[in-house]
Amino acid sequence: MTKDAPPDNRRAYATRALSDLVPGLTRAAYKKKSPAGALLMSEWSQIVGPRLAMETEPRRLVGLQLTIACAGPVAMELQHVSGSLIERINAHAGRQVVDRLRFVQDLVARPIVIRPRTREAAEPVPGVDGELGEALGRLRAAMKGRNG
Repeated sequence: MTKDAPPDNRRAYATRALSDLVPGLTRAAYKKKSPAGALLMSEWSQIVGPRLAMETEPRRLVGLQLTIACAGPVAMELQHVSGSLIERINAHAGRQVVDRLRFVQDLVARPIVIRPRTREAAEPVPGVDGELGEALGRLRAAMKGRNG
């Protein structure tokens, strides 16, 4: 060991810039998904629109070929509009990331839409004051709604 080089155990705890750490952290993720592929996966509904996003799902981007999963007859429709779909994808990415599409028939997981519950005005339970009476009144109204 030379005088100029610090011991290995001190170097491990030295302050480092965040920009030095990011490539090591993202390398594994980018091996699985390229930045362009990650962009397509995360913004798919904005690229193709809500109707096609419900029926399709981008699966992988290898080279310039994008594999899209779709159910049944949607694949036929997509083959007819594949030219405009490629143009939309490339325009959204700002460069050419796709030059051909491959369609596979598979079940597409549809997003679950959770609708917020509306609270009906409920009468408080007689004889119970305050927030507890109001909460019990809402519970009673909800139970009536379930049981008809």
